[in-house]
Amino acid sequence: MISLFFWLPMTIFLTLIWLLLANAITLGQFLLGGFFSFIFVILSLRIRPDLAYPRRISVMIKLAFRVIIDIIKSNWNVGLLILQWRRKDFTSGYVYIPLEIRDPHALAFLACIITYTPGTVWSGLTEKDFILRLHVLDLRDESEWFDTIKNRYEKLLLEIFE
Repeated sequence: MISLFFWLPMTIFLTLIWLLLANAITLGQFLLGGFFSFIFVILSLRIRPDLAYPRRISVMIKLAFRVIIDIIKSNWNVGLLILQWRRKDFTSGYVYIPLEIRDPHALAFLACIITYTPGTVWSGLTEKDFILRLHVLDLRDESEWFDTIKNRYEKLLLEIFE
């Protein structure tokens, strides 16, 4: 029963999405959306083998702001790079970064953060050694990317999930 209360935020979120898609905020739509959302969350508990138990809300907020700022900066830099594109100006390449994260939820968050940031793509992870292969559009300094992933993202994700 405790896990149901853990999924209460998901039920509320799905109900809000239902109301937005219905384009009407009425009691009937709220009850119908709430019912279907609750049923969906109950049924999804059976197919999730591993539940996440994130901690430290303040660190989550700090990570969210950091990611938003990095995405804005990266959009700007990639936009400038594309608009001023000359073949000799940039060199794309791969960076290999050993990770300390082992929690699958934290790895999924890191993959989303990297993929959402323009100019970078999560292109692989070795299961044995947990070495991230990161493709970077404009690779000038590998140590800068190593520092960004390890200190800006992985450190906070370790605090949240492990």
